[in-house]
Amino acid sequence: MLARHPIFFVFSGFRGEFADARDWSRNIEDMPPGRSVMKRCAHALVLLVFLGRGLAAQQLPTAPPASVGISSERLERMHRGMQAFVDRREVAGIVTLVAREGKIVDVHAVGFQDVESRKPMRADTIFRIASMSKPITSVAVMMLYEEGKLLLTDPISKYIPSFRNQRVATGTATEPARRDISIRDLLSHRSGLSYGFLDDGPVGNAYRATGVSDGLTVTNGTIAENVDRLAAAPLVSQPGTEWHYSLSTDVLGRLVEVVSAMPFDAFLRERIFTPLGMTDTSFDVPDAKWSRLATVYSPDRSSGIRPMKDPETFLNTVMSPIAYYKSPKRYFSGGAGLTSTIHDYARFAETLLNGGTFGSVRLLSPKTVELMTLSHTADVPPSPLLGGGGGFGLGFLVTTDLARSQTLGSVGMYGWSGIYGTNFWVDPKEHLIGIMMVQLFPGATVSSSFQMLVYQALTRSDYFPALRTSQPSAGGRQSVSGAASR
Repeated sequence: MLARHPIFFVFSGFRGEFADARDWSRNIEDMPPGRSVMKRCAHALVLLVFLGRGLAAQQLPTAPPASVGISSERLERMHRGMQAFVDRREVAGIVTLVAREGKIVDVHAVGFQDVESRKPMRADTIFRIASMSKPITSVAVMMLYEEGKLLLTDPISKYIPSFRNQRVATGTATEPARRDISIRDLLSHRSGLSYGFLDDGPVGNAYRATGVSDGLTVTNGTIAENVDRLAAAPLVSQPGTEWHYSLSTDVLGRLVEVVSAMPFDAFLRERIFTPLGMTDTSFDVPDAKWSRLATVYSPDRSSGIRPMKDPETFLNTVMSPIAYYKSPKRYFSGGAGLTSTIHDYARFAETLLNGGTFGSVRLLSPKTVELMTLSHTADVPPSPLLGGGGGFGLGFLVTTDLARSQTLGSVGMYGWSGIYGTNFWVDPKEHLIGIMMVQLFPGATVSSSFQMLVYQALTRSDYFPALRTSQPSAGGRQSVSGAASR
């Protein structure tokens, strides 16, 4: 059972230091008899010293923006732009983070975590990240892939038998699926599955009739039970032939459970969150942290925004922004269920940018991250949900045509967003990470402005090699925003 204990996974990323700890422990065991209390205290001290050293090594450092080719003065444009959204009462509050070359250069919080109580937005505010859970679940699957426990070409029915002999909706009838859904289909949303809130046809009706959860409200039963209900419904298209945003990632969460023989929440906690130091990322928010959870708002014609109801029905789905996140929780939606903070998610994003490693912890090989962040949808019809110039990788939206995307960025940048307005992206060419956290449903338009305002602040770019050796101006602020940073 030691291999599943969180402490083990903290130490597993620091094997050299753990070896030193064993040496210290052997010295402690050589203490004279009769000093058992001293031995226990000494062991505890060793644990705290080495645990603290490991976690400290994983903090993202900060740096002046100019030192990594970002203008402090132009970052102020981004701050003013975010404040304008709050002033117009389009959102309650926003937290943003910008990192480049492995260093955080800007963390900024504006507005309120809760307008009614006038509680200010903070860098440690907890957000419902919804579909930003998908990249994390996808990484979990690829970790098992690297361990040789599954292949991307494997049919999901090999691990979840309820997906055998599926049928595809053809209007009022169904036909047999021409092949099984593969794990790659699920990762790239080419599975033929759908979301109930996106489907008014026979597939969505089947989901609603059998109680398939979209992962956004209190759900009776477990992920295994919900996935079996999903498997009994018809597919919206033949596997591999079309891109449909879907519950595929919830199925992947169940796959992780089956292959690892661990509950999905425990796998994420022990294999990803604890090693990376993501201490505020989980499927539910404990009572001790509940005061840090941001309120979700919805647009309102008379007042600009209003607190979202719980529950509230929208587009054929029931959403529960409060009760769904209370402890304890039984349903762990790999596609929509997590909560996190901007600093926690920055650790995850930096792991991707670094080719699967963060500090001394390696989750994935660089070649696996490369495979995940290539477009896997070039051979299927384009989807409006992907926007212009975008394809979908194994868990991420990938920019494939910058001109068609009609925004600042780079070909090869990747990321995703959440239904409550959160958004992140990673740009390997510019060694750049942007994360924006907000809680608004529906209609948050902050992310497009945020991305543009970050890129306009760059003073050097790999697209212009001559700028790599230029000396950027040191004008403006030279430190991370103090009010919002840790």
